[in-house]
Amino acid sequence: MAEALILTYLNTSDTTTIPDTFTWSEDSKVSHQDVVGAVKSLLVDAYITADEITANFFELTSEGEQIIKDGSQEIAVLKCVLEAGADGIGMGDLQTKVGKNVAKIGMGNCMKAKWIGKAGANLVPKVDAVPEDEVQDALKALSAGSSDVDGKVVQNLKRRKLISPVTRKSYKVSRGPSYAPVRVKKAADLTKEMLDSGAWQTTPFKSYNFLTLGEKVGGGYLHPLLKVRAEFRKILMQMGFQEMPTNKWVESSFWNFDSLFQPQSHPARDAHDTFFIKKPAETVSVPDDYYERVKEMHEKGGGGSIGYRYNFKKEEAFKNLLRTHTTAISSQMLYKLANQEGGFKPQRYFSIDRVFRNESMDATHLCEFHQVEGLVADYNLSLGDLIGTIETFFNKIGITQLRFKPAFNPYTEPSMEIFGYHPDLKKWTEIGNSGMFRPEMLQPMGLPENVRVIAWGLSLERPTMIKYRIKNIRDLFGHKVEMARTRAAPVCRFDTVGTVAEA
Repeated sequence: MAEALILTYLNTSDTTTIPDTFTWSEDSKVSHQDVVGAVKSLLVDAYITADEITANFFELTSEGEQIIKDGSQEIAVLKCVLEAGADGIGMGDLQTKVGKNVAKIGMGNCMKAKWIGKAGANLVPKVDAVPEDEVQDALKALSAGSSDVDGKVVQNLKRRKLISPVTRKSYKVSRGPSYAPVRVKKAADLTKEMLDSGAWQTTPFKSYNFLTLGEKVGGGYLHPLLKVRAEFRKILMQMGFQEMPTNKWVESSFWNFDSLFQPQSHPARDAHDTFFIKKPAETVSVPDDYYERVKEMHEKGGGGSIGYRYNFKKEEAFKNLLRTHTTAISSQMLYKLANQEGGFKPQRYFSIDRVFRNESMDATHLCEFHQVEGLVADYNLSLGDLIGTIETFFNKIGITQLRFKPAFNPYTEPSMEIFGYHPDLKKWTEIGNSGMFRPEMLQPMGLPENVRVIAWGLSLERPTMIKYRIKNIRDLFGHKVEMARTRAAPVCRFDTVGTVAEA
């Protein structure tokens, strides 16, 4: 509507100009906001030309409007004090007459102007008559659009929050080079219908802007976990490790627990710690000869070990579950390594994948998380080789200060917890676990007697949370994750620096 009014006015007006869109919109009874929108639209197709007009003026606040109607607070207070006579008036009586707020503001301004003074508890007059209300007069002048009000008076009114400055922008509008009384919308696209009818020959088209950027292409974004995972994979491959196939989340209890020399009575195998599968509830098979050797190691021991001395149950070993660690894959890879054609050959393996545990969820724990695991199988390895390998890995992800603390794991001996110094938290925090696989685990696999396997593991979530400054794990992984965080997450990069280790 505003667009048509502007074009019509420019066509019928003698001056073919709108001097000021603000006053014109008031005369035409159209919203000035709609007029400005129409002006900007018409400028695009050069139907009009427009020059911006800026007007600065003051707008009265509600208190200022009230003063124009009733007078200023100081004049109201002075009138009451003069009416009370030479003895003056008490503050309580003054508040009753003019109101508490008017009394407070008016008394202060009267005292400042030396119109009144104090005599004991009363306010007494120091002038004989009520002067002219300069505040009210100044507000009336500003309300009428006058610019002759003294600058100091204006500043005082602004300080008292009786007026507020306003900048109004409007336009002077004239005919443009493409002016026409009626606007014809230009086509943005060439259609089949235009080609069929020949209308494309007379249809005006919008000009193409070949310098503008195209619309942002939507697409997938790597999750912060995947960014850190990719960096870890690159580091481990640079260290000569080979990735294990970990795309099987369901494992049997045999590979997840029994092959690791973890007793069938261990608390980790209870339903409150592990997710067992209802259907299929049991695995189909495991290597028979290996099963028997593992069973014998649990029941009777071997190689100097006395075992656990209990009746090993097949139904317990064949239970299916969601793997609680990727070490279930490590045991299978070591079994294949021991029994491959040509015999054992030293190897380095790693895996980064999801594991599941029946844990209570909080800010730092979920029922599923990602485990980073590395192992080295070679002849005559020692604890020093394990510490050196761990130092090298953590050095490459920027953790420079390490400590190792003795610990217990069912399938490693010796075992160590790994602590790293957190520069943000200013304290040492546990970042992983490590150890040397026990002979009771390695012997049934068929590995040579002098082969040792060193291994370590850590979660992927903790270093990711530290890297991206995330305090709650549910903001990183799960259904509460903000997609905007995933889109905005920067590329993960770890700076390699020197290592300081303590044991």
